[in-house]
Amino acid sequence: MEWSDVRIFLAIARTGTLGAAARLLHLSHPTIGRRLRALEEATGQVLFQRTAEGFVLTEEGTAILPLAEQMEDSALTMERRLAGEQQQLEGTLRVSSADWFGAYVLPPVIAEYAREYPHVGIEVLTGTRLFNLAQREADIAFRIVPFEGPDIVQRRLTQMRYGVYVGHASADPVEGDGTGNRLIAMDTSTGSFPDIEWLKNRFPNAGVVLQSNNRNVQAQMCGIGLGIAVLPRPVGDQVGTIRRLDLSEGPPSREIWMGYHRDLRRLHRLRAFVDIVIRHLAD
Repeated sequence: MEWSDVRIFLAIARTGTLGAAARLLHLSHPTIGRRLRALEEATGQVLFQRTAEGFVLTEEGTAILPLAEQMEDSALTMERRLAGEQQQLEGTLRVSSADWFGAYVLPPVIAEYAREYPHVGIEVLTGTRLFNLAQREADIAFRIVPFEGPDIVQRRLTQMRYGVYVGHASADPVEGDGTGNRLIAMDTSTGSFPDIEWLKNRFPNAGVVLQSNNRNVQAQMCGIGLGIAVLPRPVGDQVGTIRRLDLSEGPPSREIWMGYHRDLRRLHRLRAFVDIVIRHLAD
């Protein structure tokens, strides 16, 4: 059984449809279907039950799933090890971070890196999804929580300060009260945010008017006067339509962590990027 066939088997098992598997692997829908039929004919087994909801593993498919995942782990380890031995400062570097970090913190880092290493292409992947470093969905990632797993080389970069902001035309809210004001908050469905809890406690009589998982959206809504927002200082201090409040106590800060898979620690284009990040951002 070839690794390319195993990748298709795993993609269908994980997504449940041929179309989703095709998008995941950047292949065409007919190609996925044809390769699956060829795999089942070669093994003499029906690996998936076709249902109205999608593709469901049969007993035979379920039995080989752990073996396919082991094969994937080995293939990805080989890929990472080979990539980690590359000496040339060329190729592509994939960087993952939250939207606001990619938009307001990383640009000076990326600009310097692009000037010094013009033969390396840079992909910046932002959002709330945590890209998998072991599967090389990203080469390096920045997060507000430490990384999990023994194979990740990580470093606490800095303590990120936060501030409280209102639109330029908005009146200052009464600290400890908040009556007549509204709050712009983080969508907490993905976890807890100490700065948002702090904001609600600081202005207990202000109701939440908007929740968003995007700090850029929060800043723009704050700028049109929709409400009070707590934002990372690199965001709030660079948005021209809002101003930071001078309060008796500031919101809690958050740690910024940088991590990459240990198999890539000798990848020169990654090491060069890490060095620039440390110069710009490390405490």
